[in-house]
Amino acid sequence: MAKPKIIIAIDGYSSCGKSTVAKELAARLGYNYIDSGAMYRAITLYFLRNNVDFKDSAEILNALADIHLSFAFNEASNKSEIQLNDENVEHYIRDMIVAEKVSEVAAIKEVRAFATAQQKKLGKKRGIVMDGRDIGTTVFPDAELKIFMTASPEVRVKRRFQELYASNPNITLEEVKHNLEMRDYIDSNREESPLRQADDAVVLDNSNLTREEQLEKVIGWVEDRTAANAV
Repeated sequence: MAKPKIIIAIDGYSSCGKSTVAKELAARLGYNYIDSGAMYRAITLYFLRNNVDFKDSAEILNALADIHLSFAFNEASNKSEIQLNDENVEHYIRDMIVAEKVSEVAAIKEVRAFATAQQKKLGKKRGIVMDGRDIGTTVFPDAELKIFMTASPEVRVKRRFQELYASNPNITLEEVKHNLEMRDYIDSNREESPLRQADDAVVLDNSNLTREEQLEKVIGWVEDRTAANAV
């Protein structure tokens, strides 16, 4: 008998490796991976390109009405990438200018309602892995497996610096540290769906784990939950 497919929600702070483990987990399970952070980054990119006033509700709603988000598999990169109005913006959304504004945009009530509605639709067929800030608390509160990821601040800064340095060799550790601290504060203190650990989430601190070790740990949790769901 085929194993029942479940929803796996992964939340946590920036640069904890959420997307890395989520992608690898989805590939191992044959599940769909949905990068909710890319959705918020794409919305932020649209707002910046079109000079949308972050404090004007009317402007925000008009902008959201013109935004269509989807994911398309890129054979060159061998991964699913975010499409903004049918334009592949995967590269643009990783720029520092977007990183500096995404938490502010993601805190906007209208933006969260828009993104959450799209995320819920994507999860209707189950068999998905989605990572973000409020997946287990707001988007999929009934997910069979909720994971809250964390790592030490030093490890997170180093990871983020290495990620950005390839495309921006002028970036400094201090800039990265400031950006992460700012995002942590905004994400944790925003009024709409703040970042917090769901009561029934399992914690994964990967400060001292290799990618292989963390994946195997999560696979074990998935097998436990899948078996429980089959009973």
